Amino acid sequence: MEYKMNVAGLERHLPLCKLNDDLYIGAFVIFGDAELTVACARDLLKKAPEYDYLITAEAKGIPLAHEMARQHGDSYHVIARKAPKLYMQKVFSVSVHSITTAAQQTLYLDQADADRMKGKRILIVDDVISTGESLKALEKLVEEAGGNIVGRMAILAEGDAQKRDDLIYLEKLPLFNSKGEVIG
Repeated sequence: MEYKMNVAGLERHLPLCKLNDDLYIGAFVIFGDAELTVACARDLLKKAPEYDYLITAEAKGIPLAHEMARQHGDSYHVIARKAPKLYMQKVFSVSVHSITTAAQQTLYLDQADADRMKGKRILIVDDVISTGESLKALEKLVEEAGGNIVGRMAILAEGDAQKRDDLIYLEKLPLFNSKGEVIG
């Protein structure tokens, strides 16, 4: 089963993936799809508020944040990591449970990125927002770093995220039942 959608002027066919017996999601993956990543970054930047730095969570938001930063002329963007790295100093973390990840995740930020964001306008970006749990974790990291959140953006809003008035997105991604029918 798959779902055909248009986003940023491009047609894509998303395979439907089972979350449980009653719920399937469309697998939207920009990894490796340079054409889609470039087009989505372009269209999101048209809607973006003024910002100083972008932040995203590892891993699927990385190509989007990179391309948005490149097109915008930014010299740096921040990545909240899924594991602390040896080069990270004075690491702090936030735990999250995402709809697309079976177990609880933790996002990490190091002091250098926190210092960079302090007092700056921060735009949170991701590929898909669904439950908003990853978004909450990024918000908490930005707040702990002393950054000012000026916006939340995603390529797609899935499920209840479509009802959020604080989220800027390009398209809606519905949820599906076991027959591949749209349920929300």
